[in-house]
Amino acid sequence: MKILVTGANGFIGKNLIEELKNRKYSEIYKCDKETTKQELEEYIERCDFIFHLAGVNRPQNEEDFMKGNFGFTSEMLELLKKHNNKAPIVITSSIQAELDNPYGKSKKAGEDLMFSYEKETNAKVMVYRLPNVFGKWCKPNYNSVVATFCHNIARDLPIKVNDPEVTLNLVYIDDVVDELILALEGEVHKKDEFCYVPIVHTIKLGEIANLIYSFKESRKNLLIPNMEEAFTKKLYSTYLSYLPENEFNYPLKMNIDNRGSFTEMFKSGERGQVSVNISKPGIVKGNHWHNTKNEKFVVVSGKGKIKFRKVGSYEVIEYNVSGDKIEVVDIPVGYTHSIENVGDTDMVTIMWANELFDPNKPDTYYLEV
Repeated sequence: MKILVTGANGFIGKNLIEELKNRKYSEIYKCDKETTKQELEEYIERCDFIFHLAGVNRPQNEEDFMKGNFGFTSEMLELLKKHNNKAPIVITSSIQAELDNPYGKSKKAGEDLMFSYEKETNAKVMVYRLPNVFGKWCKPNYNSVVATFCHNIARDLPIKVNDPEVTLNLVYIDDVVDELILALEGEVHKKDEFCYVPIVHTIKLGEIANLIYSFKESRKNLLIPNMEEAFTKKLYSTYLSYLPENEFNYPLKMNIDNRGSFTEMFKSGERGQVSVNISKPGIVKGNHWHNTKNEKFVVVSGKGKIKFRKVGSYEVIEYNVSGDKIEVVDIPVGYTHSIENVGDTDMVTIMWANELFDPNKPDTYYLEV
């Protein structure tokens, strides 16, 4: 299938094209501002399906709204009629088409033109009135508040929240792309004459800002956002895509002594915390037990021995562990336990605890195994 994508270098266009390639669609005609009229006509003559994503959001002159959002659409439809090509067309419009402003009027004019073309030619037309779209590769300080907030907060730049109680309806770029490809493959979500993306997130502007600030702070407090909330998961992924390229990394506090080191990596109020423990050869750590706190140990490098003894019992249980055979060892409550490096090199252990460490209630009691 030969697919034409207008607005190929735009936010939605880039994401759509990359996902089309991921799904093995190989013949994609990319139309952008640099495409000549001759190239456009060749694309339109050959194509089997059209994603019409091109549009003008912030022109220098108001009249350019109509030129970019209506005029180009008109030109494209005339070429389709000239070559008698009735390829299905998906066009992305905006919820602002309902508003009485220059941008909204131009989008509404483009919609009406598409519906008239559909009646005239019987070609299939699918019009999506999209709310605010967010996700990777969206241009900051342009027309997306999410992109602007992510970009600025990641760089310690100020943001402007005029009214934190303003409610936004947002759709995530991956959900938009999934829906567009469904339309390509013959499935579409439609109500009345308009198509729509079924997954919409409704959230207040102030909440968005607070979430993004918490993402930035997570590099210090190590608290991972609650990914069970779909919007938080998508917003966190979006935020990471706006990190400065020289700041992908961040330091962790290593607690170092003559035995090795212990470093907290990630924390979650719902899922506990993950740490890295490094032990020197011959070193024994632990020799304590817990009432409620439980852990999982995974030795990923070196050789070790984990010992257990139930409190009140004299029987010692041993597990040999090694980075050569990675496995999880559960540390049950009520058992004093230790881990010893029995190899010749440093032993590296990933440790998970089901709760965050609370110095006021450590639930850790010394007892030799």
